[in-house]
Amino acid sequence: MAKLTFLKRVVERPETPEGKVFALTIQSLIALSLVTFSIETLPDLSPETRRLLAVIEAVTVGIFTAEYLLRLVVAENKLSFVTSFFGIVDLLAILPFYISTGLDLRSVRAFRLLRLFRIFKLARYSAAVQRFHRALLIAREEVVLFFCVTIVLLFLAAVGIYHFENEAQPETFQSIFHSLWWAVATLTTVGYGDIYPITVGGRIFTFFILLIGLGIVSVPAGLVSAALTRAREIEDLEKLASRTTELP
Repeated sequence: MAKLTFLKRVVERPETPEGKVFALTIQSLIALSLVTFSIETLPDLSPETRRLLAVIEAVTVGIFTAEYLLRLVVAENKLSFVTSFFGIVDLLAILPFYISTGLDLRSVRAFRLLRLFRIFKLARYSAAVQRFHRALLIAREEVVLFFCVTIVLLFLAAVGIYHFENEAQPETFQSIFHSLWWAVATLTTVGYGDIYPITVGGRIFTFFILLIGLGIVSVPAGLVSAALTRAREIEDLEKLASRTTELP
């Protein structure tokens, strides 16, 4: 029982020292696996490099598998964990390695980075004098969450357009890294026109990415505006309280 309690504290409570180390270690491995996955798409890689990437993939999948089993063991409701969003994502991130389905779902691991925001609950807003500083503090978690979700969407957009357009335009979409420029230009709705899809699948995919991009552009302004309004209300309440205290 004591051992299970310790494992539960490590796996499910990132506010503890052990849990924080565990969470940051897993997040670092997720980032490493995404980088190696992207490097694999680069052309003209040497056999030695491909072997090294394969070893890294095997090691990270082994650790992710152990983590998934640990989360399953400590879960109070195991069925709820397996069918939850993160449970499904965790399983999809490792399952293709063991089953030859022809589907490469390693990009799904990008969603696992969203677990990192549980650590941000440790942060506490400090008192601030300037309104803008206070507004940033109020909206800090939302803004950080937005930018990290945007990074995940950029990566997934690059992965998607690479798979649709790589065969049709091997020079333009050589790898996921080359496709990131298209993802940035499309998600931000800039649309320079220097890189564009020519396949039917690529154009349909671009249509949905553009719709997502329209929402991404407007979100930061709304977050900051709402935070500034809230900061102004707090400032006015503090001034009113101060005046009331000074009255005889």
